[in-house]
Amino acid sequence: MSKLNPIAQSLNEKLEEAGPEVLSMLSEYGRRLYFPKGIISQTAEAKQKATRFNATIGISTEDGGPMSLASISNQLGDVSVADALTYAPPAGRPGLRDEWRKKLLVENPSLSDKNFGQPIVTSAITHGLSLAGELFLDPGDVMLLPDKLWGNYRLTFEVHHGAKIETFPFYRSEGGMDTDAFASRLAELAIGREKLVVLLNFPNNPTGYMPTDAEGDALAAALVAQAEKGTKLVVLCDDAYFGLFYHLGGESMTESLFGKLAGQHPNLLAVKLDGATKELFVWGLRCGFITFGPGRPETADVVCDALDAKTRGAIRGGVSNVPQLSQTLVERALASPTLQQERDEKCEVLRIRAERVFQVANQSKFADSWSVYPFNSGYFMLVKVNGVDAEKLRVHLLDEHGVGLIATSATDIRVAFSCLDVNDVEPLFDALHQAIGELS
Repeated sequence: MSKLNPIAQSLNEKLEEAGPEVLSMLSEYGRRLYFPKGIISQTAEAKQKATRFNATIGISTEDGGPMSLASISNQLGDVSVADALTYAPPAGRPGLRDEWRKKLLVENPSLSDKNFGQPIVTSAITHGLSLAGELFLDPGDVMLLPDKLWGNYRLTFEVHHGAKIETFPFYRSEGGMDTDAFASRLAELAIGREKLVVLLNFPNNPTGYMPTDAEGDALAAALVAQAEKGTKLVVLCDDAYFGLFYHLGGESMTESLFGKLAGQHPNLLAVKLDGATKELFVWGLRCGFITFGPGRPETADVVCDALDAKTRGAIRGGVSNVPQLSQTLVERALASPTLQQERDEKCEVLRIRAERVFQVANQSKFADSWSVYPFNSGYFMLVKVNGVDAEKLRVHLLDEHGVGLIATSATDIRVAFSCLDVNDVEPLFDALHQAIGELS
């Protein structure tokens, strides 16, 4: 503690008093993190009190506003230069943070009586995941993920942060998510360890699966039970494809697992990663959020304030802030009275594509070539191919059929139906079937 910056030490002392379990979850870097009382905070004070001259922030001004080039500003339409080209606060535009919190409450009714933090703006979800790694992972720490996982997790957590990813079987042999395997693997990995980091991605990439309510309850119950045994759990809820629910083969959850975990036990910290990226169809704007749900409701405000400051410090020391223009556009969209109707229309387009894929891929004529993993949401579906290597199949499809798919393992091929027209679905699976036959 004596070697820490005094601000970091003060934040840690607040955590020690309000949420000692959360303090013990932090990485060494997370303990050192703080938001400096430097240029940013001094500039914020100057905005309030510098009525004569304000020579604090590193931007150029003229005529009482930000300096800009017509070649840029002429392309902004009705977005002001100040809302497009200036620096945003490290935690994000306050209005955007407020609007995203309102959205979380509307779409996740289970959060209505929960005490959770204000969303912090990140440079999309990948940045949020990396921030979570900075806060909670030391080299050698263990993470638990499903065996059907997005490959970039390994780059983020194993290569960047030096963690070790362990997995559990995602599916039961008879279909659906294997929540028993999750609970068993969680308990096994907890032996001899004070802390585990768990990452659950729903709707899942690459499978396109969203758990049922019963499966979600089982996951939450397993996590709470392990927390009750004394294991400190940081549970990352990667909700990148949230809202894209099609209920193929049965009803799925329509809320984030975050709502089932926030405030449930002092040893369990829920962390929600989400964003406008897929939910608002603005992939290149790189606008995401990280939100904390501590386990002690009575002191959650203090814990979230400390984590907010540490996260702002990590952002300030990394990317400084998320682009102002992206945040402005998302904030304005969230305030639009037609936004939900627009989202519903696009979701319906994707639902129709997913339904067509569900019908076609499960046809009996393809039974010898692959089996279809259950899917019901998001952008993707996954098939387990029979008798051929998935990577060789992927290359053969490209070279001989002009078809691009993703091999996610030696047996699995991912199909992104999000970018397929309905009329292209059957020809694509016909080509996949033919290519498997050619290689067999």
